[in-house]
Amino acid sequence: MTAYDAIVLAGGAAKRLGGADKPALRVGGRALLDRVLAACADAAATVVVGGRRPTVRAVTWAREEPQGGGPLAALGAGVRLTTAGRLLVLSADLPFLGESTVKELLAAAAHGKRDGALCVDQDGRDQPLVAVYRAEPLRRELALLAAEHGSLAGLPLRLLTHELDLARVEAGPLASFDCDTWEDIAAARARIREHGTVLDEWITAVKNELGIELDVATDVLLDLARDAAHGVARPAAPLTTFLVGYAAAKANGGGAEAVADAARKAAALALRWADEAETP
Repeated sequence: MTAYDAIVLAGGAAKRLGGADKPALRVGGRALLDRVLAACADAAATVVVGGRRPTVRAVTWAREEPQGGGPLAALGAGVRLTTAGRLLVLSADLPFLGESTVKELLAAAAHGKRDGALCVDQDGRDQPLVAVYRAEPLRRELALLAAEHGSLAGLPLRLLTHELDLARVEAGPLASFDCDTWEDIAAARARIREHGTVLDEWITAVKNELGIELDVATDVLLDLARDAAHGVARPAAPLTTFLVGYAAAKANGGGAEAVADAARKAAALALRWADEAETP
C-alpha cells in the first residue's frame, strides 16, 4: 500500500454542539479524535490541526491562521507539516471510520493519474474531509486559492475540490457519518451498542485502552467461555479466559496464534470436565 501522511482537522467552533470540545466527546468510551486516529494508525506521519490534547498515539500539532479560519485554512496549516506523496484528510468527528475505508481511498487515489479520491455518502454527496489527495496538486491548488483570495480563511472546501480530478468511493453507509449535533452523538452512541456491533466495538475499545495490537478470535473465546460456564461453573468463564490470556502472553510473544492455541487447550479441558460430570 502506498505510504501516506494523515491530516486530521480537529478545530472548529462546534456551534451546533453549544461550543463543546467536539473532538474530545466520547462514543463507546473513546474520544472521537482517538477513534479517527485509530483508523489511520499506519500513516507515516499524522498532523492534527487544532488545540493540543491527550491522544491515543503520538501526533504532530498545528493551528490554522487565523484560528477559526475554517477547513481550508486548517488544511493549509496541516499540509505544511507533511512530506508524503499522498495525504489522507479527515475530520475529527467520524465515529465509524474504519481502516477498510482508508485502504479503499488510498487504492482509488493510486489508480491512474487522478488527483485523489474522496468518499461519497449514501445520498451521493461528496465528503472532502474523508479523502486522499495527491500532495502536489493539493499544494498547488491551495497556493492558487490563497493568492486569488488573499488567504484561505473562510473559504469553502468546494473551491478546492472543484479544481481537482477526484475519484469517488462509495464506502460503507456509516464511513462518513459525522457528529455535528447532540442528536448525532446520541445516535452514534446508540448504534455501537446494537447487538450486531457491540462486542467488536467493546473489544476494540479495550485494546485501545490497554495498548494491545492483537486480532482477537472472538468466536473462539466466546465458545471457550460457554464451555467453561456450562461444563464447570459460571464463574469459570471469565477466570478461564483470563488464564488463557496470561498463558498466551508467556508463549512466543503472545500473538493471535498463541491465544487460539491456549483457548483450544482450555476448551478441550472444559469438555473433558463436563464429560466426567455426565458419566456415572
